[in-house]
Amino acid sequence: MTTAVLSTFSAPKGTYDLIPPDSEAFLAVREAIAAPLRRAGYGYIETPGFEHVELFSRGVGESTDIVTKEMYTLTTKGGDELALRPEGTASVLRAALQANLHRGALPVKLWYSGSYYRYERPQAGRYRHFSQVGAEALGSEDPALDAELIILAVDAYRSLGLRNFRLLLNSLGDKECRPVYRAALQDFLRGLDLDEDTRRRVEINPLRVLDDKREAVQKQLTGAPMMRDHLCEACKEYHEQVRALLTAAGVEFEDDPKLVRGLDYYTRTTFEFVHDGLGSQSAIGGGGRYDGLSEMIGGPALPSVGWALGVDRTVLALRAENVGLAAESRTEVFAVPLGDEARRALFGVVTELRRGGIAADFAYGGKGLKNAMKSANRSGARYAVVAGERDLAEGVVQLKDLQSGEQSPVPLDAVVTEVRGRLA
Repeated sequence: MTTAVLSTFSAPKGTYDLIPPDSEAFLAVREAIAAPLRRAGYGYIETPGFEHVELFSRGVGESTDIVTKEMYTLTTKGGDELALRPEGTASVLRAALQANLHRGALPVKLWYSGSYYRYERPQAGRYRHFSQVGAEALGSEDPALDAELIILAVDAYRSLGLRNFRLLLNSLGDKECRPVYRAALQDFLRGLDLDEDTRRRVEINPLRVLDDKREAVQKQLTGAPMMRDHLCEACKEYHEQVRALLTAAGVEFEDDPKLVRGLDYYTRTTFEFVHDGLGSQSAIGGGGRYDGLSEMIGGPALPSVGWALGVDRTVLALRAENVGLAAESRTEVFAVPLGDEARRALFGVVTELRRGGIAADFAYGGKGLKNAMKSANRSGARYAVVAGERDLAEGVVQLKDLQSGEQSPVPLDAVVTEVRGRLA
């Protein structure tokens, strides 16, 4: 007597497994985001899943929640302090500098896709392991690049059928005008009734207080000085050029003077895509310009701009709008052999079909005709190739249209040609 054995292991809290058919939606989203990037000259880059802790503490910012509360860190046997990557930009810039890509033609345009890790309180749309597609344009201070990246993201969302998203836009100024604003904001915030952690943040990075989601804090921010009122003429002109380019491209946006996002490296253009169908976790993607990040991590001056779009959040947004992603059938032809000789012959046919670019599958496990045809129908295939001993003796197989039910004999050596013709 045997008993069923259940695995004692499950995915860690706050993570998920992607399995069919849900995984098809994630693949479709990744491919839809990548397609306009490829057309715009962005090359693919892949970086390690972990980096030196200092890369993120310097680049992302020591005062950010990401660094202080959310990073997964580890110490190697050799004593190195490493962190699972919580975001992609710092890693991509590090890789580009290490490979001296910045010494060639600028801008360097790169895109990437992968998993990222943050120790957060798990909830719908916020996981400890999440998937993003990102893009970075390194080495050029040009408002057209900022606009290009925003437009590419909008086009990717629209290509998926997503409609009810909003683009929030702001400018955070630069090293010339932001210090004046920072001082004015600190003076205002020091007069508020804030907890000890928030008071510390006021001294380290006061702009982050504007991003505090707690209602008690937001109520006190009424009348706070805004960056837009402190922008220098160069930053004003830069921001107006970005806005004009977006408007000319038919991209609608909302000016949001409180938008700062959760990373310390942003300068000038900052933006976020939000979807109101997702509740509190409404951001589905965002990014901005980070002209000083290269120097922060020990590189040369390299003004850059980029974004990351959440694959998980985008899938949730599509579901909120009841947008179904038309997944292509994974199988076009399903082979049903009856007998050992037919198994050998049709296995060869399946291999030839696949090599010819046709998605084909096979009735494994010696199933009888009835069960094998059930498998064929479940596969979503358009055609079934059926053969028994009598068919093979006559040098034919039966090609059945699973939609109409029509069936006709086809010479064994002409199956691939016949199927290709019918699928064309």
